[in-house]
Amino acid sequence: MHEEGYSSSAWHSSEPSDPISPSSYRRPSLTSHDDSTESTGHGHPLHSGSPQPRISSDSGGISSGSRWRDTPTALSDSQEIPPPTPELVETAFDENVLRALCEMDCGVPLLLDRIKQSMVSCREASVFFKKRALIEEEYGKTLQKLARTTTELYSMNDGKAGSFVAAWQNSMKVHEVLSENRIRFSQRLNEMSEELANIAKEVDKNRKSTKELATRYERALQESETATEKCKNRLDVTTEELERLLLQKEGESFKDNTVQARAGTTGGKRVIGKAVAKGGLLLKGKNPGNIQRQEDDIRSRMSAASDAFRKAVIDTQAMRQEYFNFQLPRILRALKECSDEIDLGTQYHLTRYAFLFESILLNDGSTLVPPKDEGGHSAGLKTAIEAIDNRGDFRTYMQNYAYAHSVSPNRGPRREGPSDEGFLPPLSSHNSDKPPTSSTSATHVNGSNSRDKIHLTFGIDLGEQMARDDVEIPLIMRKCCEAIEKYGLNAQGIYRLSGATSKVAKLKQLLDKDLEAVNLDNHEWSSDINNVTSVLKMWLRELPEPLMTFSLQQGFIEAAKIENDRLRHIRLHERVNDLPDPNYATLKYLLGHLHRINQHASENSMTNQNLAIVFGPTLFGQSAPTAGPSSSIADAPYQNQAIETILNHYTDIFVDDSE
Repeated sequence: MHEEGYSSSAWHSSEPSDPISPSSYRRPSLTSHDDSTESTGHGHPLHSGSPQPRISSDSGGISSGSRWRDTPTALSDSQEIPPPTPELVETAFDENVLRALCEMDCGVPLLLDRIKQSMVSCREASVFFKKRALIEEEYGKTLQKLARTTTELYSMNDGKAGSFVAAWQNSMKVHEVLSENRIRFSQRLNEMSEELANIAKEVDKNRKSTKELATRYERALQESETATEKCKNRLDVTTEELERLLLQKEGESFKDNTVQARAGTTGGKRVIGKAVAKGGLLLKGKNPGNIQRQEDDIRSRMSAASDAFRKAVIDTQAMRQEYFNFQLPRILRALKECSDEIDLGTQYHLTRYAFLFESILLNDGSTLVPPKDEGGHSAGLKTAIEAIDNRGDFRTYMQNYAYAHSVSPNRGPRREGPSDEGFLPPLSSHNSDKPPTSSTSATHVNGSNSRDKIHLTFGIDLGEQMARDDVEIPLIMRKCCEAIEKYGLNAQGIYRLSGATSKVAKLKQLLDKDLEAVNLDNHEWSSDINNVTSVLKMWLRELPEPLMTFSLQQGFIEAAKIENDRLRHIRLHERVNDLPDPNYATLKYLLGHLHRINQHASENSMTNQNLAIVFGPTLFGQSAPTAGPSSSIADAPYQNQAIETILNHYTDIFVDDSE
C-alpha cells in the first residue's frame, strides 16, 4: 500500500485513533483463541474463514472476481467452511453470512434495518414484562395483606376454636405462601424488563455509532473518488490543450511551405483555409519563440496534472482497498454482533419467562397439594380443611364451657337438687362422653369443690386472687410473662399467633388445678410459646371485670378520641392513675412486659400498634352492661388507640425516676 497516499486519506485526518473502539462492542469471550488469530478490535477474533481483503484489479472499481488474501483459490458459495471447535455458544452467524454481506452492496443498511426491528421486539417484550410484574405484585401484596389481616382479626374475635382454628390458620399460611411466590415472580419480571431495556439501549447506541462510522468511511471514499475524477478531468483538459497547440504549430509550418511552393494557385488557398480552420490564424503575429514557450508551459502543467492524477488514483485505490478489505468487514461484523446480541438476549429472557411462569404454577400446585415424600411438614389447603372435626370441637367446647361456668355466680337455674325442694332427678346417662353436670357440686357444697375454688385462677376476680395469694402481681401473669420473655422475645408474631387449641386447654386446666406445680420450662410448653401466650390472653379475657374496668372504660375511650397527641397522653395518664390498685399494678407489669416485646420488634414484627390491636379488646373486654353491642364495635378502634398511646409513653406513665 502506498504509505504517503494512505496517510493523507480523509478518515485519518478527522480521527487519529482507531475509529471503532474495542469497548463499543466488547462482550465476554466464550472461548480462547490462538495468539496468531487476527483480532478485529471488537472482542471477537477474526477466524481463518472470515472474509479476507479483496484486491481491486484497476483503479476504476472493485473486480467481480475478488480473491481472499489467505486462501490460494477463490471459495465458491457451495464450499463450506470447516466446522469450528466446540464452544459454549455455537457461532452460527458463521463466516459465510459475513462474506455474503460483504459481497452485497446493501449489507450495511440491511443490518441497520434488522437491528431496528429487533429493538422494537425487545422493547415490546420489556414493556410486557413490566406490566405483568405490576399485575403480579398487586395480586401478591393484596393476597398477603388479606391473609395476615384475616389471621389477626380472627385471633381478636371469639371465633371457633379446636380443629377449626388450626385449619383456618393453615389455610391462611397457604395463602401467604402463594402471595410470596407471586411477589418473587414479580421481582424476577422487573429484573428481566430492566435487562431487556438496557440491552436495547446499548444496542441502539452501538448501532448509531457504527452507522456514523460507516457513513464517514463511505463519504471519505466518495470524496476521494470525486477528487480523482477532477484530477482526471484536469489532465484531459491539459492534454487537449497540448494537442491543439501541436496541431496549430504543425498547421502553421505546413501553411508556410505550401504558400511558398504554390504561390498564386487555388490549392494553396485551400491549405491555408484548412490551417485557419485548425486555428492557424491564432498564431498570427506570434513568433516561433512564443509558441515554444507556450508548449513548454502546457507540457509542464500536463506533467503536474498527470502526477496529481496518478497520486489520486493510488490514494483512491488504497482507500478503496482499506474500506472493502478491512473496514467494511469490521463494520458488518460489529452490526451483526449487535443484531445477534439483541436477538439472543430477547430469546433468552422470553425462555426465562416461560420457565419462571411454569415454575410458579408448579410451586402453587405443590403448595396447595404438597407431595407425599416431603414428610408432611406443611398441609395442603384441601388437607387442612378436611382436618376440621366439628363433632370433636363441639364436645371439647361443651366440656370446657361446663367446667369454666361450674363456679360462676351467674349460673342458670339448677336442674338437680333435693327432691323435697322441687328439683328434678338427674338424667340417665347414655353416653360416657356426656359433659359433667353440676350435681356433684350441688351435693358437696361443703366438700372438695369449695376447697378447689380456693386454688382456681381463671374467672376469679383480680382483687380476690391477689388478696388470696398475698401477692402484688397475679402469679399466673408473672409465671407466663417470664416464660414468654425467656423463649418468645424473638418469635415471629408473638401474641398475634394462637397456640394449638388442645394444648391451650390442657395448660389452662393444669394452671387452674395447681399453678405452682406447672413448669413452663418443660419442652412441651417452651417448644411452642404461643400456647403460653394464648393462656395468658384467655386469663385476661375471663376476668369477671376487664382489667381497664367497666367504670373507667368510657373515660379511656373519650381520652383516646383526642387528636392532639400530647393532650391524649395526659388524659390517658389520668385514667390509668384512676385504676384500682390491683388493676394498676397488673397493668403496669403487663405493659412493661409488652414494652420489652416491642424492643425486639425487628425480630418478632410486633410493634406497639400490633400489640395494641391484640390487647385492646382483651384489656377492655366487652362493653359495659349498660351499653349495647353496637357500642362495643364502634369503640374498638379507640380501645386500640388507647393501648397504643399508653405503650408509646410507657416510661412516662409508669416508670418513676427513682426506678
